Amino acid sequence: MTPNFATASSGPSRRSFLASTAVATAAVAGGMPLLAACGGSDSGSREGTTSRKTADKMLPTYVASTVAKPDIPSKNGSAAGFTSKIDLASLATSVPDKLGTGAAFTIMSPLWGTPPKPDCAYYKALDAAAGTKITWQNQDGNTYGEKLGAVLASSSIPDMVVVPSWELVGKIPSAVSAKFMDLGPYLAGDKVKKYPNLAAIPSDSWRMSIFGGALRGIPMPAAPVPNIVPFYRKDIFDKKGYTVPKSADEFLSWAKEATSAKAKVWACGDMRWSAAGIFGVLPAGPLGWNIGADGKLTYRIEHPEYLEHLEWVRKLFDAGVVHPDDKANTGDASQRFTAGQILVFNNDMSGWYGLTAEQAKSNPGFQIDGMDYFAAAGGSPTLYAAPPASIWSMIRKGASKDTIENALAAANFAAAPYGTKERMFVDYGVEGTHYTVKNGVPVKNDLGNQEVNNAWVMLAAPAPYLAHPDFPEVARKQVEWQQRQGAFVKKTSTYGMNIIEPSRYANLSSQFEQLEIDYVRGNKKLSDVQQAISTWKSSGGDKLRDWYKQLLDKNGSGN
Repeated sequence: MTPNFATASSGPSRRSFLASTAVATAAVAGGMPLLAACGGSDSGSREGTTSRKTADKMLPTYVASTVAKPDIPSKNGSAAGFTSKIDLASLATSVPDKLGTGAAFTIMSPLWGTPPKPDCAYYKALDAAAGTKITWQNQDGNTYGEKLGAVLASSSIPDMVVVPSWELVGKIPSAVSAKFMDLGPYLAGDKVKKYPNLAAIPSDSWRMSIFGGALRGIPMPAAPVPNIVPFYRKDIFDKKGYTVPKSADEFLSWAKEATSAKAKVWACGDMRWSAAGIFGVLPAGPLGWNIGADGKLTYRIEHPEYLEHLEWVRKLFDAGVVHPDDKANTGDASQRFTAGQILVFNNDMSGWYGLTAEQAKSNPGFQIDGMDYFAAAGGSPTLYAAPPASIWSMIRKGASKDTIENALAAANFAAAPYGTKERMFVDYGVEGTHYTVKNGVPVKNDLGNQEVNNAWVMLAAPAPYLAHPDFPEVARKQVEWQQRQGAFVKKTSTYGMNIIEPSRYANLSSQFEQLEIDYVRGNKKLSDVQQAISTWKSSGGDKLRDWYKQLLDKNGSGN
């Protein structure tokens, strides 16, 4: 079944990255709100954040789900793991009564791939099971921000809209606070108990759902542990007798040994994502602000580790151990990885299962594993927690009571935990129509692959979990990897806060992603990066620091 994932701290192409995961349950760390404490649910500035004390009063009461017990419980912030086979007869029921009344409403959501037909069997079956009547307005996920911005600027907004964190730029954050309703009257405190699956969503995820001083979002929870994995070809490592590196120098030495341009084998792709973890670089966006041991508030690019991680990746490129297509920034690194042209590459956690399943028949000897993060000099790394939520569904202001109740019913159904009939419905559709189960493994047919696309999964999700009935060992390895990394995860001063920065600073850091790409490839000088940092400070970074300092002084630290 489709799990939900934690977030990447930074990366080359965010939209293409998400599209490559098929279901966009991974999001990139970005800006969100912490409203200035003086603001009410619809009053005051829409910039800033809500204090933790105030936010706690808005949160739904947390009631953990007990309908399905994981095979591997969550530890150190990891997802829970399920490694058992599927037995349809023993699936639990998490929505015993239909909460929907059948009132019609519309949902706008990003979708990667070809949208199903509006009257498809999957949509009909889910509506029948949940008691809803939804008209889906699926939009191309790659250009969703443009559509979202246009819709929020108009007077005609769908009843429910999915809002990903990476689209919270420009005027969209303020529009979110202005155009979507406060769900507190329906979900705050014990009111959420009407919707048990929503009540089982962790409180940190709900706290991240406060926009403009009100609980406006229904979250897709994410594990706070790293979701970018330095994958390596375990089968080739074993065959060649390679030892997994445990320091930056060891990695470079191994990379030189493993690379043979003549044999068309290179050690790795662009390792910037993993390098950030190796060198202890703070995340991008609001999470990148942190108060250090010296009491000073600084941003990620001001730390020496920021330049050091880029310089190390530059060494990899300069040493010729990076595949030429990665240097040219073309093609698909995962295909080079499965072809054995590169032996290490960093990607979203979902690649562990995706590539294993893809290669199972054509390349049965293929084995993928994840390197544990290490500090640049060796030893334990310093990793930073990802946001506990980064995709939300929201209900427009002015929606009727019927619409609100049906939208919440749909979200409650979508948030069903693994091991339930509702989760099977959402992830696989109807048995016999969309999938069959053989030896405890559900397999979609052609219609299932066509219709059971990323729609319902975007409305809400249960607490993070990982489960692959066809490859249970992958789920085990994923969870165990998360648990090991989670032991070294720290929270920054802005953790768990949904922060809306003043719009005048919206593009302040926009040049760094491309600059990083160019620098590590030798197309820019270190002095260019240093100059960009200096310019960032003088053109607003120092003033933004003052804004964050005031915000943290007023609302407290997230760590």
